Amino acid sequence: MRKLFFLLAIWATAPAFAQSDFDSWLAAFRQDAAAQGISADTLDAALTGMRPVERVIQLDSGQPEFLSTFADYLGKRVTPGQVARGQAKLAEHAELLAAVEQKYGVPKNVLVAFWGLETNFGATLGSLNIPASLATLAWEGRRSAFFRKQLLDALRIIDAGHVAAIDMNGSWAGAMGHMQFMPSTFRAYAVDGDGDARIDLWQSLPDAMHSAANYLKRAGWRAGEPVAIEVQLPANFDWRQARMAHRLPVADWAARGVAPMEGGALPAVAGRAAVVLPQGWQGPAFMVFDNFDVVMDWNRSVSYALSVAQLAQQVAGGSALVALPAESGSLTTAQMKFLQTALNDLGFDAGKPDGLPGPRTQTALRLYQVKYQLPADGYPAPSVLADVGRRHAEAAAAGTLVKPAPTFADAP
Repeated sequence: MRKLFFLLAIWATAPAFAQSDFDSWLAAFRQDAAAQGISADTLDAALTGMRPVERVIQLDSGQPEFLSTFADYLGKRVTPGQVARGQAKLAEHAELLAAVEQKYGVPKNVLVAFWGLETNFGATLGSLNIPASLATLAWEGRRSAFFRKQLLDALRIIDAGHVAAIDMNGSWAGAMGHMQFMPSTFRAYAVDGDGDARIDLWQSLPDAMHSAANYLKRAGWRAGEPVAIEVQLPANFDWRQARMAHRLPVADWAARGVAPMEGGALPAVAGRAAVVLPQGWQGPAFMVFDNFDVVMDWNRSVSYALSVAQLAQQVAGGSALVALPAESGSLTTAQMKFLQTALNDLGFDAGKPDGLPGPRTQTALRLYQVKYQLPADGYPAPSVLADVGRRHAEAAAAGTLVKPAPTFADAP
């Protein structure tokens, strides 16, 4: 009842013109969905009386005030309590997880790590109606084509009898079930794990686990290979080589002095590996493998992928990180925009200032660091911001600000 009152309160605050515009959009969308073969019963159940969800629009358009550091991100998601819960789930569902691992080659501790990061082992599945959220996002304009496709797929899932429209709940962006599949992911990879002829990612853990493992296997999971390991770098390491795009055979990294943090030999894998520094040259270093790319296919965040690796490792009884960042603190989005603007003004092409440290900004920052003989890790640490700000102020005073230079060439 409280949920109903809350939704009514939100709907009451929606501007009348917005509701009228939404109704017109929804009527046209319904015609298109019907033309694509979605049944009238499903369209009635999912779309009748639908209103735009203002909270969804707010969340979609919002930008975080601070950029989270890797240490902060990891510290909130891989805790002793979360590891203990993961180990308990590993024991509780040992038979199911062993069967899934046997079928797909994805280790049970890795599946449990995804489960923990996505929904806290099923404790937070999300309570927003998926069709209403997706319709709001498709109508509102930002990434409308993507969310329109997701809404059509959500309706097809309902039409196939896997879930009722009223029960299709999840996150504000449309992710759902124990493993937070988007509707297109559901349709491409979800499987019936319990043999009841329907796929229920909310109530059936076998369906959720088989589906997640099927996704990972089809994305290229290599059985018997790690996701990432913490490594120790030699004193003379060239920081420009620490980037996702720079891949070498593991033997070449070993020849350059890169070694596992806990000793022993680097793992023998078929593919090439990269070294990444999620919090700059003063923080922990990781060697990442083909399975890291598979995890990144699931979620395009380096911090997320490393957290999966860390939670899986600790759930299986492995140790936590050895190295911790020496420089703490994160930039605000406003500071990040200033850094990007200053780099552009100094001749290092960081692209349009958007407050997000993407690959173009990292490249520009590496160019800056090389020129001024700083560790070229491409990481926007507070000390780097201070250095860029000082040189920008000096150049502005001297009238020597310039246009962006060519992008950073790949290091050998």
